[in-house]
Amino acid sequence: MNLGPSPEDTIAAVATPLGEGGLAVVRISGRQALAIADQVFRPAGSRSVVPSAAPSHTVHYGFLAPQGVRVDEVLLTVLRAPRTYTREDTVEISCHGGVVVTRQVLEAVLAAGARLAEPGEFTQRAFLNGRIDLTQAEAVADLIHARTRLAASAALEQLGGRLSQRVRAIREDLVNLLAHLEAHIDFPDEDIAPDTHDRMLHRLEAAATSLQSLRATARDGRILRRGIRVAILGRPNAGKSSLLNLLLGHERAIVSAQPGTTRDTLEETADIRGIPVVFVDTAGLRETVDDIEAEGVRRSRLAGESAELILHVVDGSEPMHPDDAALRDEWAQRPVLRVRNKCDLPPQLKPADFPDAISLSTTTGEGLEALKDSLERLVWSGGVVAENLPVAVNARQADALARGEAGVRRAEAALRSQASLEWVALDLRIALGAIGEIVGQTTTDDLLDSIFRQFCLGK
Repeated sequence: MNLGPSPEDTIAAVATPLGEGGLAVVRISGRQALAIADQVFRPAGSRSVVPSAAPSHTVHYGFLAPQGVRVDEVLLTVLRAPRTYTREDTVEISCHGGVVVTRQVLEAVLAAGARLAEPGEFTQRAFLNGRIDLTQAEAVADLIHARTRLAASAALEQLGGRLSQRVRAIREDLVNLLAHLEAHIDFPDEDIAPDTHDRMLHRLEAAATSLQSLRATARDGRILRRGIRVAILGRPNAGKSSLLNLLLGHERAIVSAQPGTTRDTLEETADIRGIPVVFVDTAGLRETVDDIEAEGVRRSRLAGESAELILHVVDGSEPMHPDDAALRDEWAQRPVLRVRNKCDLPPQLKPADFPDAISLSTTTGEGLEALKDSLERLVWSGGVVAENLPVAVNARQADALARGEAGVRRAEAALRSQASLEWVALDLRIALGAIGEIVGQTTTDDLLDSIFRQFCLGK
């Protein structure tokens, strides 16, 4: 009968991306890590020692030679508990990169007694062994998947415990408050003094406000982790594909003077002031009898409907076209940035016809930085700067914060209404349970599986 993974197992996995490269690293962690390394590693040199006899945090040169058959020339790092990522004995084998060699090294380690690690199992052990809490574990995944410098900086702040510290401070104050309440419950003959009652209300209100403030950062967190979708829309030959190429910094979309060149949507991600932005280049919006172009126009409109922001591009070297005016009015209630392209040519478009537009030339690059500035301001609404990153909670943390805040506010309302202290304490315990979920002080196996399943192998 399969009882599932055991924390007593020694686990191993490739900790670097598979494929050809200069180096690959196979990581081993667990009680038998050094003994397994002894079986597969043959030290070279007169002063070399086997891994189990090596001091911690030392690197050794030799050969991976299970059963005496050389597989590769390697460097082996010995890391003894508890000063390791998992707080277990750990061995890392640096071998030559390449699918075949890396697979042979891993297979040798598994044949010597290790078990193939599940996704995220190394980080899960770091959490279970108390090296990091749950918010820091999630920050590891955020750091790995970060697509911009700003996203990486935010993840690093969280990995350093910035969110954990704030959550633990709130939780500690509520635990102390609950202890005072339970003392009064145990001794009902002693009424709560008016000033003590007021202080309790103030502490509950402060805790609820702090939880609300943390929860408000969920939007920023979503932007940093997932980015935003921006559809580049407009009439044919307005310069949409040229604008995409300019934003990306390289030629990605086909550009032609012939209208209607783009027949389908094209998506590419760019780093705009630290924001991951998925730009969607689209077919020009116009009436057409061409079936293929008509399908492209339909997809363009779908892209616009699903985008969080629209870049409406018009040709500033021509008078306002009725279709552009119709599109301007159609998107009046949507988040939109208006771009007046071809500003290097004599202007024909009246400013009043296309108000608040950013003048830009995809030929010279003029106006590009102004467009990026406007996009940044619109996304953040002035709330975030790279030098002062906020805590940016994820969806799971935001849900727990919402439930924690609701419990605290119920406790506050009950205390104000002179309800039984048992009801106040009950709501406070519910709030503490939700808050504890954020850092992992209260968890379920399903919750942990859901979080760590999102990690890659070897992390």
